[in-house]
Amino acid sequence: MKIFRGLAVGLLVALCPGHPVSSLADEALPKATIRWSVKLGHIGCSSSPALAPDGTIYQATYDGSLLAFTPQGKIRWQYSTGTEMEIKSSPAVAEDGTIYFGARDRTFYAVTASGKLKWVFPTGAWVDSSPAIGTDGTIYFGGWDKDFYALNPTGTVKWHRAMGAIVVSSPAIARDGTIYFGAFDKYMYALTATGELKWRFPTGAEITSSPAIGPDGSVYFTSMDGNLYALKADGTERWRFPLGTFTEASPVLDEQNNLYIPGTTSEIRINQAGQGLNVSGISVPVEVSAVAVAGRIYWSRPWRSLEAYLADGTVLWRADTEANLSSSPVVGLDGMIYFMGDRFLYAVQTVGPGLPPARSSWPMFRGNAQHTGRVGGL
Repeated sequence: MKIFRGLAVGLLVALCPGHPVSSLADEALPKATIRWSVKLGHIGCSSSPALAPDGTIYQATYDGSLLAFTPQGKIRWQYSTGTEMEIKSSPAVAEDGTIYFGARDRTFYAVTASGKLKWVFPTGAWVDSSPAIGTDGTIYFGGWDKDFYALNPTGTVKWHRAMGAIVVSSPAIARDGTIYFGAFDKYMYALTATGELKWRFPTGAEITSSPAIGPDGSVYFTSMDGNLYALKADGTERWRFPLGTFTEASPVLDEQNNLYIPGTTSEIRINQAGQGLNVSGISVPVEVSAVAVAGRIYWSRPWRSLEAYLADGTVLWRADTEANLSSSPVVGLDGMIYFMGDRFLYAVQTVGPGLPPARSSWPMFRGNAQHTGRVGGL
């Protein structure tokens, strides 16, 4: 492994071309290749990477920066907010290449594909919610100021709604334009594209996770009350499934519309009837979402690994890392997998051919690799 310092941004970059990271455990299990890894400062990060159509990887950090990487792990540029405040919001990439994200400096940002500031929008408190982008370019997100915002692509307010509760849940947009998100007042909300309330659904605790949307319009989400909920598009409950723990992880769907979500001691597959099957055991609860690819599920596995499974729980391969996954993985069309593990951004090449995201309505966190938060990659 060759390690060198990226002088422009002061990052340690470790490129590992063609050499899997070794592990002392389960030596018989095939090992995926860590194609490259990048150390991002000295603070861990929970923001998930987003991918642009040209393969650029965008990663936000806890020191107030947004970085752009080539598919080979080279730094294209770094944009600094200048505040060194945490960015928990995962960036979203618009059709024109603009990257949107919120930060804990009470500001929402728009940055061009060349790394230049396009505009900023001030809010009244932290913005941890990851933005969703409508088909018309409208940007939606919530804040700790208890407001939910809809901004025009120019950075002006289209509308905003006082929610009366903190919103860190990242919104999801249905095919008809309905916007779904949870709040600290224990409700899941459905708003129209003009900001009118369609319905709200009560749970037993705060909702911090991002909803997933099924092909029939069903809405799936977790609450801090320890349940995974399935609602019809009109807000009525289909079923709820007890996970045995609260989690900030969001469900994903495979091509057969099975849902996958981590629980207390196991990672769980749940069918459309609300019946669950333990796919694999885990030693500690996992807070990041899985990824569904063609015929496979990629899970974060304590300790310090990402593993690939068949739907029946058969494990296929493992990628060993320096730390547990701290952000939900994203998968490109070429099958390359990107995620944060504490301070490291990883690019992992699978064992065998790279598999694209599942052709489902919600195969990964935020719905797609661009993190637009729209159902079916619309």
